[in-house]
Amino acid sequence: MSVKVVLVVACALIDVDGRVLIAQRPSEKAMAGLWEFPGGKVEQGERPEQTLIRELEEELGITVEEPCLAPLTFASHAYPDFHLLMPLYVCRKWQGNVTAREHAQLAWVRANRLGGYPMPPADEPLVSHLMELLGTGAP
Repeated sequence: MSVKVVLVVACALIDVDGRVLIAQRPSEKAMAGLWEFPGGKVEQGERPEQTLIRELEEELGITVEEPCLAPLTFASHAYPDFHLLMPLYVCRKWQGNVTAREHAQLAWVRANRLGGYPMPPADEPLVSHLMELLGTGAP
């Protein structure tokens, strides 16, 4: 049985206060209303870092330099009609003001509070890695 594997890359933007940015999916998209880490699908011929730079500019209006993207972990999740592979990068430095261009809303959240926001199944396991990175302990 053949399974379609989709490569999507995500980013945990971390501000100077140690909070993580999450974005709420808009009503017209699948899994509307759920909170996710910004990012998107890796296009043909694109490296994950290039995808994040493009997506963060499109979705949030910020400029990120490739050296500021650090891989943290990844998610591997089977949805009914495809398998998602999602590397999560961390970024602490960007240019511009974060603005919700494509999401319903944005929230800056402490890592130990991320569990209070409903997320797509693939995003949920990433939270514990962010908590460990930011020293906020397990949920």
